[in-house]
Amino acid sequence: MQPNRRSARVKELLKQQVAECIRQELTIDEVGLLTVNDVGIASDLRSATVFLGFVGTAEQRRQAPLKLAERAKRIRMQIAATVRLKYVPDLKFQLDDSIEAGNRVILLLEQLERENPALRVPPQPAEDDDEP
Repeated sequence: MQPNRRSARVKELLKQQVAECIRQELTIDEVGLLTVNDVGIASDLRSATVFLGFVGTAEQRRQAPLKLAERAKRIRMQIAATVRLKYVPDLKFQLDDSIEAGNRVILLLEQLERENPALRVPPQPAEDDDEP
C-alpha cells in the first residue's frame, strides 16, 4: 500500500528532526557516528521506529541503543517544541545493519572475482539512443 502524503511528510520531518536532536544530544565519543537512515511510522502516527546507520567501535555499538533509549523522551520533547504535530510519536531506535550486509556481499563478490576471473562480467558496449 502506498503511504499517504501526510505520513510521508511526517516521516521526512521526523527523520530530519531526530537527526538534529541526536547530533545535539550525543557525542561521537559516546555512541560513534549515527546517521538516520529511515523512519518507520505507525498508521496512526503515534509511534515511530528510527533506523540508524552506525560507524564506531564494538563498545560504542553496545552503548548506542542504551543511550538512545535513555534520551528518547528528551528527544521526543525537543521535537514537540520544534514541530507542530497533533501527536509527536513515541520513538524507538534500531541500529540498521543493511549497509554493513551490503558491504559484506560486495566484498564476497570481489573475492570470488579475484579467485576466479572467469566469473567477471564483461563490460557492455554503450548503446546509442539515436539509432533505430
